[in-house]
Amino acid sequence: MAEELPCNDRILELLRTKSALKQKVYRETIKVFDRLKAQLEGIAVALDAKICQVDEHVKLEYRNKSKYEAEIQFSGDVLLFNMHTNVFTFEKDHQVWKMKYIKEDRNRAYFGMINIYNFLSDSFRFNRVNDVGVLLGRIFVNHEGHFFIEGKRQLGFLFNQLGEAVITDENLKKVVDTAMIYSLEYDLTVPDLEEVLIASVGQVQTLSSELYMKTSKKLGFKFHTKMEIED
Repeated sequence: MAEELPCNDRILELLRTKSALKQKVYRETIKVFDRLKAQLEGIAVALDAKICQVDEHVKLEYRNKSKYEAEIQFSGDVLLFNMHTNVFTFEKDHQVWKMKYIKEDRNRAYFGMINIYNFLSDSFRFNRVNDVGVLLGRIFVNHEGHFFIEGKRQLGFLFNQLGEAVITDENLKKVVDTAMIYSLEYDLTVPDLEEVLIASVGQVQTLSSELYMKTSKKLGFKFHTKMEIED
């Protein structure tokens, strides 16, 4: 039997502290995501029952896509909620490090992340792979169940003070409601003529199965790696 090698104390310490902490953050984020799924399903059922009394053609549907992905479809929009499987912290110049809550315990600055995307439902229905969506917001959850949101407009103001907001069903419903309102208030607009002035033979031939032009909303309807500031 091979001689047992001595363990590096620094490696053991990092595994005991940082790795264990990240696992705790991951487990907490999974619990939050499951609660978020429950809210999505409840909202879809409640709204569908109400809107069917007005117009049976306006449908709302919740879909549990996987352990890390769920979506709610309403009218012509889809909100896709995606939980990242990794744990993150922020660059040292990020404002999160200036918060008293983080200064008291730097372990609070490790987060699980849940992304909120908005797509057109017809993009999936007709397999329009050139269509793109927008990242409306990112929910960051730490090991204590505290969270904050980086997002566009209302989502960016809703829960942006880490240490003050804790995960509750009421807060999760507010997040979903706000994202749905944001999506519904922005309408589809006709592309600029110059953008679609020229089409190839191949593009026209495949138009029935995949539109050659990217469908976009007034809100920009494109993915941004960094959230832009809007007027």
